[in-house]
Amino acid sequence: MHIFLYDENFMYLGEDVISDYEEIPKNATDVRPQEGLYLPEYDEKKRVWFESASKEYIESLQPKPQPSKIDLMEKQVAELYYLFALGGDPS
Repeated sequence: MHIFLYDENFMYLGEDVISDYEEIPKNATDVRPQEGLYLPEYDEKKRVWFESASKEYIESLQPKPQPSKIDLMEKQVAELYYLFALGGDPS
């Protein structure tokens, strides 16, 4: 049987496999957390996992958008125009 472990605050710790004849430990459940949870927390009374991470925490984990190759080339062209207009170093 596949079980899902949680700590004393009901935060997800991991998973394990036990025999079908073994009793589920007190800090575990057979309820699988939904996909996409960043910090799963278990509600023992409702027997469901829910998201405990704040919106700010989740946003901090998202990759920062990188400029496209076109954006980089436009910047380089603008810097070259600036260099030609000044007749030298742009700094």
